[in-house]
Amino acid sequence: MSTLGAKHVLEAALLCAQQPLTLRDMAALFDDQPAPDAIQALLDELARDWQDRGVELVSLASGWRFQSRSDVGAALERLNPERPARYSRAAMETLAIIAYRQPVTRGDIEEIRGVTVSGPIIKQLEDRGWIEAIGTRESPGRPALYATTRQFLDDLGLARLDELPALQGPPGAAPPALLARLGDGQGALELDAQAVAETAADPMQIANPDEVTSPSDSTPQP
Repeated sequence: MSTLGAKHVLEAALLCAQQPLTLRDMAALFDDQPAPDAIQALLDELARDWQDRGVELVSLASGWRFQSRSDVGAALERLNPERPARYSRAAMETLAIIAYRQPVTRGDIEEIRGVTVSGPIIKQLEDRGWIEAIGTRESPGRPALYATTRQFLDDLGLARLDELPALQGPPGAAPPALLARLGDGQGALELDAQAVAETAADPMQIANPDEVTSPSDSTPQP
């Protein structure tokens, strides 16, 4: 198949896919199973082809997808005038702590927030697909350790955790409004950025991997 023909196949697959596609997914589209670097070269060309249009091709934690550009988001929201769901301040504070201090236990979150973290908040974030238990800490009670998921990164439009905005300033200073908008990449969900800004002022602190016991079926983190 010619390069142009291969690009057309990839373009069609990415535009029609309901979820981001991995390089392996895209290689399976072709009889000769091209190498990942060949697929990557075609994706780079496609990204350039679409760079001056209303949608863009982006690489996320779980693969590649087309999504609308941020500068057209306000106009597209008029197609769905219903006000999107909002999450509570407590939920946003909990999510911010997990994002910047992961992996953390429920007790870690409560120590940072100074209040009890209710079970429904954890379940709400798990049901949304933003956090998951990745193992347990080797301490009394074997508390679950929580971390963010690939879905969380996808919804932020990021490929890796190190792309999260750096938190700057002295302890207690408000970081950038990291989660001002978080949803399906199309601006479908609004969150309370102020709740996040008042919480995660400490630098990212990853727990000692030796303290983590992962379940056998745990999904690796990006």
